[in-house]
Amino acid sequence: MNNTFDILLLLARPAAGKSEIIDHLDNTPLDERIERYHIGNFDVIDDFPMLWTWFEEDDILMKMGHPRLHTDKNGFFKWDYLWDVLIERINLEYKKKTAATVDYHHHKTTLIEFARGTEHGGFSKAFDTLDKEILIKSGILYINVSWQESQRKNKARYNPDRPYSILEHGLTDEKLRVLYRHVDWDVLTRENDFYINIKEVSVPYSVFYNEDDVTTKRGIKLTTRLEESLDRLWNLCPK
Repeated sequence: MNNTFDILLLLARPAAGKSEIIDHLDNTPLDERIERYHIGNFDVIDDFPMLWTWFEEDDILMKMGHPRLHTDKNGFFKWDYLWDVLIERINLEYKKKTAATVDYHHHKTTLIEFARGTEHGGFSKAFDTLDKEILIKSGILYINVSWQESQRKNKARYNPDRPYSILEHGLTDEKLRVLYRHVDWDVLTRENDFYINIKEVSVPYSVFYNEDDVTTKRGIKLTTRLEESLDRLWNLCPK
């Protein structure tokens, strides 16, 4: 029996610790990673590099004297449906990976990472846009931090010399407040402590509490908490 997740959805507010968890997994030896976390070799599909490419393209277009395609001069999307386009891009990237490798999930876990606020449809809208094929094979790990902690961490990690970096990018205070202050996670999970019903699929979830920021500090607290959170999720997933 395969002892690893097929798909793990890593969800949270910005700067909650999603990318740091992925970095920790990447730096954990394979045998230990399988034993502790049920994750072997893995691919990452993250919508931030897709989004950042749009920002870069819009800046290039402005320099060339052309209109921006995706965002206004303040960096907000021109159209809300672009949030759905990012999820469709995730769907497409997943299809390409599975098409390229026979029995893909016998070899790889797919880690899918994104954040969503209620201002642009929340996780609910994103879930509705995800392909059912992904949902059937997914478990959700939600990294839970408050709005205040998301705001603190966003400022702390930002490196103006590397705004494109997975681990060092950040948002302006205004953009973080407008786009991510409110999330719909508690609404989606208030009726069931273990599963979210999406497109008639019962998708299991587990919550990783990170208000004390163990993902930055690393060490035994991160290792233990991540192992416990993913073990809970593994026991909920169909085998």
